[in-house]
Amino acid sequence: MSAEFPDFRLGAVLATSFTGTLSERHGDPVERIPVPHRLVDWLVVYGLAVDSCTPAQLDLARELREAIHATATAAANGDALPASAVRIINERSAQGRAVAFLTPEGTREWRLGAASGAEDALGAEETLGVEDALGVIAADAIGVIAGERDGKLALCASPTCRAAFFDASQSRTRRWCDMNTCGNRQKKARFNANQRKKPAAGE
Repeated sequence: MSAEFPDFRLGAVLATSFTGTLSERHGDPVERIPVPHRLVDWLVVYGLAVDSCTPAQLDLARELREAIHATATAAANGDALPASAVRIINERSAQGRAVAFLTPEGTREWRLGAASGAEDALGAEETLGVEDALGVIAADAIGVIAGERDGKLALCASPTCRAAFFDASQSRTRRWCDMNTCGNRQKKARFNANQRKKPAAGE
């Protein structure tokens, strides 16, 4: 990843990984898609390649991200889902026109509007891909939040993070959104606290 921008936090679940493009929400927030082309970069990583992204499309993406975060957080806490966030997720899902194809290798590949040659009423073929990609993300969020997968939504135990993640572990007892970031940080904090409690040599 470019040193100019924060690295992406990549996970196995599309929707919750997308919410991770804004991290440390309860500390010093880190925006990982600060400009349109970084959203393009992120989508490429998840097999949703688009040629370009406008500032308005980036705004739509961030709106969807926050809607998924709010809804997943409510679901993880057993709270009522926020109606405005649900509406945004459903709108993005309905507006997407991506099509899933099975590859000869037995994997799924997404074909977005621009990639399949579709055009809008103005013939602006290149503008369609982002909305289609957001539709895929929204549909994935619906499946996760509706409980259609084997696992459960949980919130990161880090007080500065509290990211929603999907726990597919056998025990369903994962505490961290990412062991290499939040988990290690908490382990180091506990180690340092324990070291401070130890009496100095000769005491």
